[in-house]
Amino acid sequence: MIRHIVFFTVPDRAKLEEVRSGLSILTAIPHARLLEIGTNVKTDQFGTDIDLVVYGEFDNEAALAAYKAHPNYQRSIERVRPLREMRIAADYETSAAVREPF
Repeated sequence: MIRHIVFFTVPDRAKLEEVRSGLSILTAIPHARLLEIGTNVKTDQFGTDIDLVVYGEFDNEAALAAYKAHPNYQRSIERVRPLREMRIAADYETSAAVREPF
């Protein structure tokens, strides 16, 4: 399984819900096992820069690629990109993830 995590910052606080709405378009794409859009509650003592998080779980790289090729993915980008500042993304294979000390 592939986990897809994307962090966003929104410099204009008044636009936060508009960005969240634009990201919500992604939830209609059928290729994910799970897809969530979360608002950072900013309780971490060392970093509260991130405003929104996209978290997705995909069966494999093909499912993730199909998700990114879906027309709703581009629609979301078109709405969100002009309003957000930073975007940081990471994808990883869960079978290779560290789950205990080594």
